[in-house]
Amino acid sequence: MRQYGPLCVGIDPHPGLLADWSLPDSAAGVERFALTVVEAMAGQVALVKPQVALFERHGSAGMAALERTLAACTEAGLLTLADAKRGDIGSTMAAYADAWLRDDSPLAADAVTLSPYLGFGSLRPALELAASSGRGVFVLGLTSNPEGASVQHVGGAASVARRIVEATAVENEGSVLGSTGLVIGATVGPALRELGIDLEASHAPILAPGLGAQGATPADLRAVFGSVWDQLVPTSSRDILAHGPDVASLRAAAAGVQDSLRD
Repeated sequence: MRQYGPLCVGIDPHPGLLADWSLPDSAAGVERFALTVVEAMAGQVALVKPQVALFERHGSAGMAALERTLAACTEAGLLTLADAKRGDIGSTMAAYADAWLRDDSPLAADAVTLSPYLGFGSLRPALELAASSGRGVFVLGLTSNPEGASVQHVGGAASVARRIVEATAVENEGSVLGSTGLVIGATVGPALRELGIDLEASHAPILAPGLGAQGATPADLRAVFGSVWDQLVPTSSRDILAHGPDVASLRAAAAGVQDSLRD
């Protein structure tokens, strides 16, 4: 990240993008899409984020394509964040942790997104395995989808979102930047302030989806996350992927976003 900057590029093989790239909506098309993004981003960015559901919709063949994509990322020197949003309890959560964070798993990524809505403590198997394996997790904290407020904002001064952020701070205590990250939408606007959420105290890497096609600008990021800019991992997907399938064009699009984040 020090070398290439904080930008995370999504690997999101949406049916519409597959069509735009003249690829079939199949596991083979998804794999060709993903490997093209890997080729384009290697040596350009530090981190890519495969959207697991868009592989999973093609069944076992799609998941095999994801395994090969993750392996290709490792070979190319790219860090990977599996956007799986897993969350469960007990042995089931432990199985999810094994799938995405165990060293010898074919699905092992450098980090995975998690959903804490069965209770933050239910994520314990993943939190512990991430810490022990040198990997990370990003826990959904405050998302920018309109439906999220009906859960995340509940509780006022003791909102669900605030409690998730505070629990994350406990996990990262004693670290400058811990292994337990947060997902905070780039377009949450004044919600952080209104809910009294202190991101700086969390010592968490902050994944901020929503840059570009979802409406957030670099100026919006500065306005929302200025005090925690050094913790921020902004993500962009469609705005960059729309420039494919040409590898040089994808690299140039990513470079343009990187430049905008430096201004």
